[in-house]
Amino acid sequence: MIEHAAAAGTIRVDAQDARTVIVLVGEIDAALRDEASACMGLALVSGHPVVVDSTDATFVDSSGIAFVLQLHLAASEAGIPVTLLDPHRVLRDVLDMVGLSSELETEPVSSV
Repeated sequence: MIEHAAAAGTIRVDAQDARTVIVLVGEIDAALRDEASACMGLALVSGHPVVVDSTDATFVDSSGIAFVLQLHLAASEAGIPVTLLDPHRVLRDVLDMVGLSSELETEPVSSV
């Protein structure tokens, strides 16, 4: 019997003014794959600029990076800008490690 551990993090979508904020909380990993897919769909449907807010993220693995990059690619194809709010550099540091930090613009911390 295979048991699945409860996710130690969450991904949610918040509408704020004329933009969509995807909030990453806790550990962003493969356990959140379904949540990530649903949030990506919701974020892209609005057509508003997207901010990925990782202020409350404590860990991001390759699945979390893949989610952010897929979101960025899908949004780019739809002409939707995506920026990153990451004051603790949890996500940016991993993007730096894999050489993809230039893919996302950084949002000033005080704007969300």
